[in-house]
Amino acid sequence: MTRPFPDQGLPSAIVIGSGFGGLAAAIRLAVKGYRVTVLERLDQPGGRASVFEQDGFTFDAGPTIITAPFLLEELWTICGEKMAGDVDLRRMSPFYRIRFDDGSHFDYHGESQQMRAEVARLSPDDVAGYDAFMKDADLCYQLGYVDLGTVPFETLGSLFAAMPAMVQMRAWKSIYQMAKRHFKSPKLQQVFSFHPLLIGGNPLKVTKVYSLILSLERQFGVHSAMGGTGAVVAAMVRLLERQGGAIRYGADVRQILSKAGRVTGVELQSGQQIEADLVVSNADAAWTYQQAMSNQPRRVWTDRKLAKTHYSMSLFVWYFGTKRVYDDIPHHMILLGPRYEGLLRDIFEHKRLSDDFSLYLHRPTATDPSLAPPDHDAFYVLSPVPHQDSGIDWSVQAEPYRQRIEAYLEASVLPGLGASIVTSKCMTPDDFATRYLAHKGAAFGLEPILLQSAWFRPHNRSEELQGLFMVGASTHPGAGIPGVLTSAKALDTLIPTAAHRHLTGVA
Repeated sequence: MTRPFPDQGLPSAIVIGSGFGGLAAAIRLAVKGYRVTVLERLDQPGGRASVFEQDGFTFDAGPTIITAPFLLEELWTICGEKMAGDVDLRRMSPFYRIRFDDGSHFDYHGESQQMRAEVARLSPDDVAGYDAFMKDADLCYQLGYVDLGTVPFETLGSLFAAMPAMVQMRAWKSIYQMAKRHFKSPKLQQVFSFHPLLIGGNPLKVTKVYSLILSLERQFGVHSAMGGTGAVVAAMVRLLERQGGAIRYGADVRQILSKAGRVTGVELQSGQQIEADLVVSNADAAWTYQQAMSNQPRRVWTDRKLAKTHYSMSLFVWYFGTKRVYDDIPHHMILLGPRYEGLLRDIFEHKRLSDDFSLYLHRPTATDPSLAPPDHDAFYVLSPVPHQDSGIDWSVQAEPYRQRIEAYLEASVLPGLGASIVTSKCMTPDDFATRYLAHKGAAFGLEPILLQSAWFRPHNRSEELQGLFMVGASTHPGAGIPGVLTSAKALDTLIPTAAHRHLTGVA
């Protein structure tokens, strides 16, 4: 369905950044009648979900797992369309395989009976613990996501209103404490607590509220997109354009402009100024406040406060293609190293590069062989590492670290890997800082600890400037595709339709 471009007299909106959150916000604003322009500093959409093409291989740069397809489907629904015409999602079975350092494994499924069987295979005494854990996780999903996910948390009153739910969820407990309470097996304690790493959190400290991720997965499945996650991004761009929105590439924002405490537009690095009635920043929150608002007074997110803020870990990602096919490797595999608590403390607390590591191995060609040349496989392997406060010189350490990962994979799950590699590319914390303007190279923005969640996180309606709104990993509710899509949905309660704003001047 093609929608006519909104009336020129109606308000305009600029969205800084074309990640999942930015594109979702732009689509929602276009449906509300705004004249929407997305400004993307890179030469392609997606932000952290951009795509690398190299030597006939297609690599998703970042997110690969879609766990809440209904949030994507809703974007097509509000546009009067069906997502199935643009996006082909495939449900994974199992969701992923978790391999332990001793060579044993756990296949993580969505069906409770299969999960009970896997739990019983590893630790028969823990089956009842699994049921109790998931009951707890389901409660966190209902209270923490369904009830509170799209609450903007603009006032202390909204925080106080949420306190009974936080008490009911025992939100002060970490997800690792929750897993240890329900499972006797150390392996199962790891299996049921690692999920916050997918959104940049330390399982030893992140609130158990994030067990809602496991409930979300069980209810809605883990999906992968044919054509890769980049195909979903491309479909969102087409949907936006059909609603009359536009996207500009190579548009690097220097400053957010304002007058009398209200947004008036943005200035690009080129010096061009673009007027707008409201601005939505999908950029890193620390960058937005420290750089894009460097010439403006800030009451809440001052440089001093941002310096005291805790940021997520970063990532080392190695993208590679092989001239052979590894049929026994599933689409998603997690390889846990010999240490769990010690490695997490090295990454998050000591900020040092350990000799050991835990890895996420992604083989998209298990589902979509078109992402590699015939009889080849595409992979990326991801290792959580400290952010830039570690002082690690990645110009020196990147290649030795990659070689260690290659040797480990060859010895464990990818025999003959070294002789099979035909293309290779790495991304380090330094790349997250320069390519995505991520503060400290933190891959997921602010760390999702309890006192950096909900009201304590940068608000969806900026506390600093009227007409400035925030979406993405560093605002409420947090990182991950479901989180950033939900941050865009939260704007529905904050931004009126263009026609209403045109009449009242209020946004």
